[in-house]
Amino acid sequence: MYMLTYLLESNNYEVFQSYSGPEGIALAKRNKPDVILLDIQLPEMDGYAVACELRKNIELTDIPIIAVTSYAMTGDKEKAFEAGANGYIEKPIDPDTFISQLKVFI
Repeated sequence: MYMLTYLLESNNYEVFQSYSGPEGIALAKRNKPDVILLDIQLPEMDGYAVACELRKNIELTDIPIIAVTSYAMTGDKEKAFEAGANGYIEKPIDPDTFISQLKVFI
């Protein structure tokens, strides 16, 4: 999270951070961000469950959700899309290409 925050803020993006699924859902409802970067491995709820919950909220359905994950097994990308993600970026993050990858979704 530290590296992503640094990269985003260095490129003039405002960043809201959460450390759990329920906290992230509440933060998204409150702030209605331009994009949601969603780790799949979260405490309390995994990222798939969070994406599903976000997609149930009519006010959040148009916000792109990008799964950012170290899960790289066959089917993981498809599972993220089925849960409601619009994009998928694998870890480790490449600092040289991350912002350009993100801009595709904004």
